[in-house]
Amino acid sequence: MRHAKLLLLIFLCSTGMNSGLAHDFRNGSTQTLEESSMAPAKKKKARKPSPAFMKPLTPSPDLGAVVGSKALPRTEVTKKLWAYIKKNKLQDSKNKRMINADDSLKAVFGGKKQVSMFEMTKLVSKHLK
Repeated sequence: MRHAKLLLLIFLCSTGMNSGLAHDFRNGSTQTLEESSMAPAKKKKARKPSPAFMKPLTPSPDLGAVVGSKALPRTEVTKKLWAYIKKNKLQDSKNKRMINADDSLKAVFGGKKQVSMFEMTKLVSKHLK
């Protein structure tokens, strides 16, 4: 009998005639998809960026030499700064968390030759208004 129910269910599923029913093979019950654990998961809402990150900030003249002088959101400043670092190969080859400063970045980094990624964000925030 159990085998016949299984075949019937397979037939109904393959032909699309099960009209939203799900069969739980562990206990033999039939439920609607909403009641079943086999129901498709609900889509999550897309995350909205924080308005604080999207607020345009004006870079200082020192930082402007690297990322440009027009007002940009903090996220764009970070992207442009990383593009500059990658383009000029300023990331330390042995310790990738360290950034080697060239003449333009030394002014931004307060005269330091090398800073960590985490220290870099702190130093850059001082140059944004």
